[in-house]
Amino acid sequence: MHLLIPHASALAEAGTHTLRELALPNLARFLAASRPAATVGSDEYSLTPPHERALAEAWGWHGDDGTLPFAARLAAADGIPTGERAWGLLTPAHWHVGTEQVSLADPAALNLSEAESRTLLDALAPLFTSEGFDIAWGAPTRWYAAHDSLAGLPCASLDRVIGRNVYFWLPTDTRARLLRRLQNEVQMLLHTHALNEAREARGELPVNSFWLSGCGRAQPVEGAAPQVDDRLRTPLLAGDWVAWAEAWQALDAGPLSQLAAAAQRGDAVSLTLAGERHAQRHDAVRRSAWQKLTGAWQRIEPHTVLESL
Repeated sequence: MHLLIPHASALAEAGTHTLRELALPNLARFLAASRPAATVGSDEYSLTPPHERALAEAWGWHGDDGTLPFAARLAAADGIPTGERAWGLLTPAHWHVGTEQVSLADPAALNLSEAESRTLLDALAPLFTSEGFDIAWGAPTRWYAAHDSLAGLPCASLDRVIGRNVYFWLPTDTRARLLRRLQNEVQMLLHTHALNEAREARGELPVNSFWLSGCGRAQPVEGAAPQVDDRLRTPLLAGDWVAWAEAWQALDAGPLSQLAAAAQRGDAVSLTLAGERHAQRHDAVRRSAWQKLTGAWQRIEPHTVLESL
């Protein structure tokens, strides 16, 4: 078993304080019974966050920062034939215009219905198809575009952008000029769309833009995929540290308790913890004869490991 936990650490001061106050006895047990293995990632400014890079490497994928084809994989899972074309994920989004920056709200907060999503995609699709794109609907917050210009186009993961300044993360590659123009046209179209007026009238966020990510041609999955538990994602991206702490405690009482027990039995199990800069894999090691006799394990404080990610 190999468990991958994204968003296991936070660079925000409040997140660091939360980690230091958390009691995670089962994570401590597992870390004491394991040793660090592979590390991936670089810093908090990479387009591909560490958990996505770790998942891609487990699958045997290759690609530079921001060019891993998650869109093609998601499209295939949504029943869309991807063929040999390059695909990108178009996530319907609300860009919030603040006094100092334009930030992207979590698409889950849109509460977008299937009917609303299809109506909006039908409205903007001609802008794309007139430029040679194929457009497909996968789910209320998953639209897809296929075009040769998307092959190898570096784009920031949605997880990098939620709650942050969108202009810092927009593609700068010259190949993205067409997409930037289309984005401007989409924003103008959505600004006056009747559906958005109806949404605002009932207190819902309008869909006023999209985010492009996961571009590239499909790659085969060659390795064993780790089990991903992403319950920390929503509270971390929202900066809800109380909910994040509660999600950590639920992880510790559930999957991490099972993983620690398996490690202490001598099973071949692994844990990858991913923060904003790095993802660190830990592999369980067999206990020595002395440890079996004494029950001695090295004491490791989880927060020291998590803060390094």
